[in-house]
Amino acid sequence: MPELSPIPFVKAYLAGDELAYVNQSFTSAAVTGDGPFTARATELITKLTGGIAALLTTSCTHALELTALLLDLGPGDEVIMPSFTFVSTANAYVLRGAVPVFVDIRPDTLNLDETQLEAAVTERTKAIVVVHYAGVAAAMNEVLAVAAQYGLAVIEDNAHGLGGTYKGRPLGSFGLMATQSFHGTKNVHCGEGGALVLNDADLVARAEVIREKGTNRSQFFRGQVDKYRWVDLGSSYLPADPLAAFLTAQLEQFDKIQTPRHAIWQRYDEELAVWAASRGVGVPTVPAECVHPAHLYYLLMPSPEDQQGLIAHLRELNITAPFHYVPLHSSPAGERYGRVAPGGCDITELVSGRLVRLPLFSQLTADEQSRVIDGVHSYDLVAA
Repeated sequence: MPELSPIPFVKAYLAGDELAYVNQSFTSAAVTGDGPFTARATELITKLTGGIAALLTTSCTHALELTALLLDLGPGDEVIMPSFTFVSTANAYVLRGAVPVFVDIRPDTLNLDETQLEAAVTERTKAIVVVHYAGVAAAMNEVLAVAAQYGLAVIEDNAHGLGGTYKGRPLGSFGLMATQSFHGTKNVHCGEGGALVLNDADLVARAEVIREKGTNRSQFFRGQVDKYRWVDLGSSYLPADPLAAFLTAQLEQFDKIQTPRHAIWQRYDEELAVWAASRGVGVPTVPAECVHPAHLYYLLMPSPEDQQGLIAHLRELNITAPFHYVPLHSSPAGERYGRVAPGGCDITELVSGRLVRLPLFSQLTADEQSRVIDGVHSYDLVAA
C-alpha cells in the first residue's frame, strides 16, 4: 500500500497578489517601515477590528511589549492573564519587571474565567489581559465591569481572533488596546508580523514614538516637527514595507481566505459530533453571542493517555495534529516570575493534558478532510 501523502497541521496560504505586491514594494523607494503598503494594511486592520488606529509591528510579541510600555509598567506591578496562553503574553510584561498573575480558564470556551478575576485583583494590579482562545471571545462584559470597578486597563490578546465578534462588535475593539498576530500559522499572515490596535486616541502619538525607537520620526515625516529626536523609551518595532505588501494582499482577500476555513470547521463539527459525544470527548464551544473566525478546531480527549494516543494514531496516518499550550503557571519561568491567583489553575492543567488540534487551513481538500475525520473515527480510546 503506498504511503499516504502528509497532511500538515497548517499550510501558509497565498491569496493571489502577495508576490506581485512584494515585488512592487522592493522595486520602489519605500522598502523600509511605514511605506505605502503599511498604510494600506493598517487601514484594513483598523476596519476589521473596529479600532481607532492600528500600528503594524514585527510580531504580536512586539505589539504586546508596546502595550507594557504604553502602560508604564514597572517592577512589582501586576498583570492578570490566563495561564493557558503563549509565552509572549507573559514575557511582554515580565520584561518591564511586572508580575503575571495567572488565572484559570473556563472549561467550555477555554478563555480566562471571568468569575475568578476579582479575587486576583490587588493594590498592585494594573491591567487584565484576555486571550480570545481559538477566536472565541472571552466574556468581555464581565471582564470590562471588573476592570472599571478597579480602574484597570484591559488588553485583548487577539492573536487568534481577527474577524471574530462578541455581541456584534469586532474582537479588538473592547480593550484599551489589542494585539494581532500575522504569524504564518494564522488565518492571515505575512510569515512573521503583528499589529497594535488602539482604542484610545490619546495613546496614538506616544505609541508611534515608542514603535520608532523612542523618536518622533513619524511626526518629522509628516512635517509636524523640524527634526526628529529621541523623546521617549522605545525600540525598533517597525516591519519593512515588503512584509506589509504581502500582508495587504492577504487582508484584501480576507473573506476568500475565511470561507473555506469556516466550511472545514463546520464539517469537523458536524461529522465528529456523534463520535465525540459517545466517547466523552469535548469539542469547541461557541456561545450564542460569539462569532468565531475558524482559527482552530480541537478535541478535548478524556485523558492525557488519549491525547498522546490520538496524536500518535494520526501521525501513523501521516496527519499532524499537535497539542497546544503548556501552562505558564507551572512552567519554570512562570514559577520564577509569576504567581497563581486564588483558586488555582486546575482546568488549565486538565485542558493542557487533553487537547489535540486538528489540521485546519484554507487549502485542505475535501479528501484530506475525510482522511482527518476517518482517522479520528478509527482511534480506539485507551479506556474503551
